[in-house]
Amino acid sequence: MAHQHPHACTDPRHHVGDAAAYVREVERACAERGLRLTPIRSAALRLVAAAARPIKAYDLLDQMKAAHAAAAPPTVYRALDFLLANGFVHKLESINAYIGCHHPRTAQHSVPFLICDRCQLAVELEDAQVVALLEASARALGFHAQAQTLEVHGLCAHCAGQAA
Repeated sequence: MAHQHPHACTDPRHHVGDAAAYVREVERACAERGLRLTPIRSAALRLVAAAARPIKAYDLLDQMKAAHAAAAPPTVYRALDFLLANGFVHKLESINAYIGCHHPRTAQHSVPFLICDRCQLAVELEDAQVVALLEASARALGFHAQAQTLEVHGLCAHCAGQAA
């Protein structure tokens, strides 16, 4: 089997760069799965989709308060929990921030991310071989993985160019 080169997600139907299309995909996924996308969940989703970079929960809360005065930390965390549990967003643990999933209609998946330590850009890397290798290694050790998110830190091309 030839090695497929890793690349960033480029499928326009799933790319969070188009926030409106991303929200429509999540709405369709909710309808297909019988999930309830409440106004608060939808507001959180739209803000995550519109963010240029991964967004922290308290930044999300600040933005939500502008439209929903009653928004409180538990409200935001419940909305994020719903979005996470259903595969619509990813949590980048190392920077404690959330980012939209490039494939929101797929319920289960594993994703490697490249995270820039300077500008916080996070790129969802599509490399099936990396994912398969991690899953196979876990199985070989008798480990039953429920989820995996690989986070690789460094500098994006833009920031690396500025540093040179």
